[in-house]
Amino acid sequence: MREFEVAKQAAKAGGDIIERYFREGVAMRTDKATYNLVSDADVESEKAIVDVIRREFPDHAVLGEESHHDDINAEHLWVIDPLDGTNNFAHKIPHFAISIAYYRSGEAVCGVIFNPIRKDWYEAKRGEGAFVNGEPARVSKHKMLDEVLIGVGFYYDRGAMMEATLAAIGDLFRSQIHGIRRFGTASLDMAQVGIGSFGAFFEYTLSPWDFAAGRLFAEEAGGNVTTCAGAPMPLTKTSLLASNGHLHQAVLDIVKQHLPD
Repeated sequence: MREFEVAKQAAKAGGDIIERYFREGVAMRTDKATYNLVSDADVESEKAIVDVIRREFPDHAVLGEESHHDDINAEHLWVIDPLDGTNNFAHKIPHFAISIAYYRSGEAVCGVIFNPIRKDWYEAKRGEGAFVNGEPARVSKHKMLDEVLIGVGFYYDRGAMMEATLAAIGDLFRSQIHGIRRFGTASLDMAQVGIGSFGAFFEYTLSPWDFAAGRLFAEEAGGNVTTCAGAPMPLTKTSLLASNGHLHQAVLDIVKQHLPD
């Protein structure tokens, strides 16, 4: 599949830039209203990724975090996050990724998630499975909440949405889960569901570039992905619950209860 190969080439191009800035350092800029960090690394990575895609597919639409916001209803659409996990990157924690997904007529066809420091590749093709560093990935077989870790993400909002997330975490702990993990990189969190490390992962607000590739990876690994209300995922800003399937309803019952209006 040509699109899959281009996705990998683009991820490598963006990853080279991110890795260089991680080693050499870069000034971070903060949006005081949202606590959202951004840097030249994000911007340059996105440009490199889009350059690779447009060389091969000049007529395809691109939806990116930084500066590309084409029509999400385009027949051919690339959804990219040039640096997922910016806070980790800024604080020299080597847990971040480039996330790229290709959609055709509204359906994810292929996706890659690449950690340029760890050199870990998470790859998925619709109907062909999910792979981590070339090895097949599968979700866990656990059927009880007291058997698993749950991943969680926090949106930049530090008001009602933060409180809702904390309330859901409290109920999950009261359901005797093994623990909560907040790694700060949604694409890699969904990958943790796909490889069986997490029984589930949820976040109350994510953008399409945060979940486009990770959703496909989790699904192709045998998992289930919906909104935190239990609805099918749109390709817009939304909540997200990814699970191994067996635990989906149990976690949904908790996170739906606290879902902000």
